[in-house]
This record gives sequence, structure tokens and C-alpha cells, in this order.
Amino acid sequence: MNKLEIGRNIMKSNKTIVFKKNLSVRYTTDILVIGGGPSGVAAALTAARQGCSVRLIEAHSCLGGMGTAGMVPAFCQFTDGINFLADGIGKEILESLQKENGTFPSDGTGIRAEVLKRVYDKLLTEAGVPFTFHTKLCDVTVENGHIREVICDGKSGLFAIQARVFIDGTGDGDLAAFAAAPYEKGDAAGNMMPGTLCSLWAGVNWEKVKNSGLGADNSRIEDAFKDGVFSLEDRHLPGMSQVSNSLGGGNIGHAFNLDGTDEESLTAAYLWARKSMREYERYYKEYLKGFENMELVATASLLGVRETRRIIGDYVLNINDFKTRAVFEDEIGRYCYPVDIHVAKPDKESYEKFCKEFTSLRLSKGESYGIPYRILTPRGIENALVAGRCVSADRSMQASIRVMPGCYITGQAAGMAAAMMVPHQTDSRKIDVRELQARLKAMGAFLPNFK
Repeated sequence: MNKLEIGRNIMKSNKTIVFKKNLSVRYTTDILVIGGGPSGVAAALTAARQGCSVRLIEAHSCLGGMGTAGMVPAFCQFTDGINFLADGIGKEILESLQKENGTFPSDGTGIRAEVLKRVYDKLLTEAGVPFTFHTKLCDVTVENGHIREVICDGKSGLFAIQARVFIDGTGDGDLAAFAAAPYEKGDAAGNMMPGTLCSLWAGVNWEKVKNSGLGADNSRIEDAFKDGVFSLEDRHLPGMSQVSNSLGGGNIGHAFNLDGTDEESLTAAYLWARKSMREYERYYKEYLKGFENMELVATASLLGVRETRRIIGDYVLNINDFKTRAVFEDEIGRYCYPVDIHVAKPDKESYEKFCKEFTSLRLSKGESYGIPYRILTPRGIENALVAGRCVSADRSMQASIRVMPGCYITGQAAGMAAAMMVPHQTDSRKIDVRELQARLKAMGAFLPNFK
């Protein structure tokens, strides 16, 4: 059964039930962070260091999201080639990881996921942030745009958490969407970028790979198509990254027609992605040099979902802001990753479109675009902020800001803004943005336009 056939015969019931239950309010806190990925960790650390009581819940079994459970093999750029854009929490995390021998090379940005898990654990523990794994957000209560509680599904059952301020670091914008914030998904037809199940491979001869002269990992993909190696003609192959002397981290393969907010779609994607590893193993072993003895160690426990909801905030960061290297009065950071919209379909036309876009929509050394505070404030909600890949942006800008260093930038800004909201129990729109910028700059944030 191929990917396009999976799930066709699923029948859904139209029945409805009324479910009522008295739940205990298990925790109360100043700030609740939902999601322990890079944006959530940055938000929690920042807010806790401002003296607030902070709690974090994470649905998976570790902190870090795509850099750990998702096994993404390397960070995208932290700098514009001159300036360290993800300064503050982002720089602290990278330097902590390098100090623990968690990158490859030792001063590089290749990720050793197990080390990064421990770095995140240590940073949050030392900051006094209590957190629990296997704790999933499943609903919220809202009154007049003010979130009162979140309903959580833990291993111990359902319970509630009350907070003054909530930060949505779910990636999918779950908190904001459950609270009825408006959002967009995908392109005009609702199509979203494919996902990738990253992987870890042993037995790679990296010296031979580097000396092969073959260049990109997809250099012989057309030969493999002719020989019937692949079920789909997917030319978009980000490739294998070196994460140790003999290990490779694979950002390989796509799960198309994915909706990361639907469990049936996610299940089909996992099945397809795990099955497709056999095809990629054959391709790397038979067509590329240095991979002849490679062996699959593991696929990630968390699928790499690039795109779902984009929560609509008080401003929508857009492609024109990228092209003009925009500067904003309420700027909370700057970033520079190219517009990276992965192919919508496994065909040559889609790949050629991607190549043209990815090579043209990029910034030169020393250039970056501004990130305004207003993309963190969901419309219609007073006491919640969004951070990470669900911030308010059009599809092109989401494809730039969604990567881990971008998440650190928006996460620390959300954490600082939340800390400023707590004493006055105020709307996110009523904080002093100049003070927010001053506090961020004091912790290292790159804000060259703030004087």
C-alpha cells in the first residue's frame, strides 16, 4: 500500500456526545508555557529569570522538539554572517551544547540529540522551572478573550492548570486555536509542506563522502528514478549531515499530503516515512560513495512537521518585509534564513519551482529582516502569546522564521513580554514595548535599531 492509498477507506462517525467532568486545578502559576520545543524552552527560561513562577508542559518524552525527539541533524544559521541574530537564549543554548561536546564539529552546529536533551533539562531545572512530560493540552476555558484555564491530559488523567499568562509554544498553535484565535493553514488551497521523519545512520565513511566529488545528495537521483529505486520521484533531498566521525543524521524523504493537526494524517505519514527508509538506504548505498556500509540506527520518535496553523496576530509578517529587510518600531529581534517552502508534490516542476525560490529569496551577508512584537499577540486573546513556527506570518515568512534559531528569538521575546504582563495582569498589547526591547537587549538580543 503506498502513501496515496493509506486512509482512503476510513469511516468517521457523525455521532456527538456531551462529556462533563469535575477536574482538579492541579497547578496555579504566573505563566504557563505549552510546548517544550526551542520556543517554549526560551520563553520559560526568560520568564523564570525575571522572577516569575513558570510551569511548562510537554506532550512528548523530552524537551527540544525537532532538535531532540525530531532528530533534526543540524541547526540552521544563528548568524547573518556578521551578527549573532539568535543572541541571548539561543547563544546560551548553543554554547552550552558545544561545551558538553554536543555538536559536530565541536564548534559547529551539527546536533547530538541526546546531549541536547540533557542541556535543556539542566537549563530549565537550574532556572527553577517545573515541567512534566506526557502532558498534552486538550482544551481551554475562555471568557471575553481571557484564557482562564487549560485542560491537560496527563498519564494520571485529566486536570486543569490556571495561569495569569499563557505562551503557545506548540508549533501548531493549539492553545491559540482552541481559544478561538483566527489562523491560516497552508496555501490558498489549504495544501501544506510535506513532513520529514529524520533518521540516524551508522557506518558512514565521511572522508570518502567528502572526496567523492559528487556534490549534493541528490546528484544521482535521476539514475535511481530510471532504475525504479523510488516509489515517488521526489528530487528534493536535503540530505545527510555528519553528526560524529561515523554517524549521519538524515533529513531525507517527504511525507506528502500531510496535515500535522490531524492524527490520521500523521499516522499515515509515519507509516510511509518509515517504509521509505528502505528506498533511501538502497539509494545511498548503491549510488553514492562513502555510504556503502551504512546502517539505519533509528528513525525519530517525532515527525518533522514544517507547517500547520499560522495564528493571525496584530501584524502579519509578510514576504515584502523579507525583501525590504524591514525595520519595525516594536522590533524584538531580526533573522535571515531563506524562504524554504518544501515541494508540494513529488514531481520535477515542483522541485524546479523550489530551487528557483530557495536560491532567489535569500539575504546577503550582514542582512536580516525585523521581527515585530505584534506577530506574537493573537487577535482576540488578551493574556496569551504565541512563539515559534505558529507566529503571525504569511506562508513565505513562516518558511523562514520556523527554524530553531528563529524559535529562540520569538520564544525569548514572548517570555519577557509575559513576565512584564504578570505584575499588572494586563493585556499583552498594553505593555511598554520600549521597556520590552530594553530588557531583551540587556540579555543579549540583537536589536541594532533600538536606541
